[in-house]
Amino acid sequence: MEQDLARVIRARRKDIAAAIVLAGLIAALAIYLTAAPPSENPLGYNPEDSKEYLRQLEMYGGKANVLAVELRQWFDSLWQGKTLALTVAVLSVLLALGLLVVVPPAPDGADPAATSRHDPRS
Repeated sequence: MEQDLARVIRARRKDIAAAIVLAGLIAALAIYLTAAPPSENPLGYNPEDSKEYLRQLEMYGGKANVLAVELRQWFDSLWQGKTLALTVAVLSVLLALGLLVVVPPAPDGADPAATSRHDPRS
C-alpha cells in the first residue's frame, strides 16, 4: 500500500506541485484581499523606533542584540496583513519546487492509472 502511494506521488508529482502552487496562490489572493490595514499604535508612536531604545539595546547586548531585535521584528512582520499573502505565495512555490527536486521522477511506464490494484505477481 505504501509503495503504491509512493508510485502515485512519483508519477503525478508535476500535477501535485501544480495543485500546491494553485492552492497557495488562491489562499494568498484571499489573504491579500481580506487583510486589514495595520493598526495604529495606541501610544501614537512605537517606542522601539526611538534612538534611546536602540542605544539601550546596544549598550546591554551590543550590535548583535540590535541586529537580533531587527531580525525578529522583520520575521514577525511576515505573518501579518498583506505581507502574509506574499509569504504564503512564496512558501507554496518553494514547497512545490522542493517536491519536484526531492521526489525522483517516475520510471517509464509507471502510470498508476494504467496498473491494476491487484498485482498477479504477489
